Amino acid sequence: MKHYQYLIIGGGLAGDAAARGIRELDAEGSIGLISLELNPPYVRPKLSKGLWTGLPVEKIWRHTQDLGVDLLLGRKVTQLVPTDHTVRDEDGNEYTFDKLLLAMGGSPIRLPFGGDDVIYYRDLGDYQRLRALTAHGETFLVIGGGFIGSEVAAALTMIGKQALLIFPEEAIGIRLFPNDLAHFLNDFYRQKGVEVIVGDVVASLAKTGDRLAVQTKNGRTLEVDGVVAGIGMHPSVELAQQAGLEVENGIIVDEQLRTSAPDVFAAGDLANFYHAALGKRMRVEHEDNAVQMGKLAGRNMAGADEAYTHVPYFYSDLFELGYEAVGELNGKMETVADWQDPFHKGVIYYLESGRVRGVLLWNVWEQVGPASALLAEPGPFAAADLIGRLK
Repeated sequence: MKHYQYLIIGGGLAGDAAARGIRELDAEGSIGLISLELNPPYVRPKLSKGLWTGLPVEKIWRHTQDLGVDLLLGRKVTQLVPTDHTVRDEDGNEYTFDKLLLAMGGSPIRLPFGGDDVIYYRDLGDYQRLRALTAHGETFLVIGGGFIGSEVAAALTMIGKQALLIFPEEAIGIRLFPNDLAHFLNDFYRQKGVEVIVGDVVASLAKTGDRLAVQTKNGRTLEVDGVVAGIGMHPSVELAQQAGLEVENGIIVDEQLRTSAPDVFAAGDLANFYHAALGKRMRVEHEDNAVQMGKLAGRNMAGADEAYTHVPYFYSDLFELGYEAVGELNGKMETVADWQDPFHKGVIYYLESGRVRGVLLWNVWEQVGPASALLAEPGPFAAADLIGRLK
């Protein structure tokens, strides 16, 4: 049985950031990090962005081990007993702790067919597998019109491959973006060479030699060299549920990121926290939240007792278009668009009862701070109050 003053379960950005937060206050305390992945922590967003445009793989590593952290890789924790300050992995190894962080992120939603022939784009192994397929394959099907699907389709196209992008909605990113912007993206992607298939889903998948035959619900047959799916994720809450922690759309945490069990914290994609600027509980599945929340959780594990008031932002790159955003983006909300160049540069404000609840900075940079501050203003705002506010 191995004892750690600080034990972290999860080898993503939140886990790495927690180790850094701990070290800001405790230079010597023992830290163990248990990860299901075989690789040490790395910058996950680079898998669908920088690695496809020339960034060397060695640039993604976080070098967590340099902080004096014991990396316990390729291990799955199956039992947590908060009252005993003990966890156990699937091989029967036991670890005890003074403070524990749950930062396991989530697992991809999977199709009911296809098995290992479908790449669920979540980790470095998935990137390496897809990259290897592109060495000899030319045509790839990407399932899902959200973050992962739109980024991977763009990445494949930029290295000269034919990408087919299929999703059940009517337009790319329509859950986030106003109708006109989402439909613009359909045309924009088609102009780049992506075959955008809207209002359809994959119904079956079968191997035909080295290729894959895909049948869609609307009767299309597609022959491709690889299939990538980005259709969402489930927060990894099973361990917390087994341990009797409070779980509802993620693991419930207080302002200091403590769970319902003493000495157990949670951070990142799986943490349901109080978003101070929006005045509501939510989960955020993005890099900035994982890093900032992980760091604060680590500091609080080391005794800081600070509240998480950070306003997380998120971002994406879609060919030469890029954006940053804060708050709540829902394509069904009331929006005010302030375009400098329609669909290429501008700001979109998302409103609810006269208050700004989200801001999309579309090819507009260095405005995340002012956009975040706007969420806290009571308003009420009319369209005229927002035009020209951020640029």
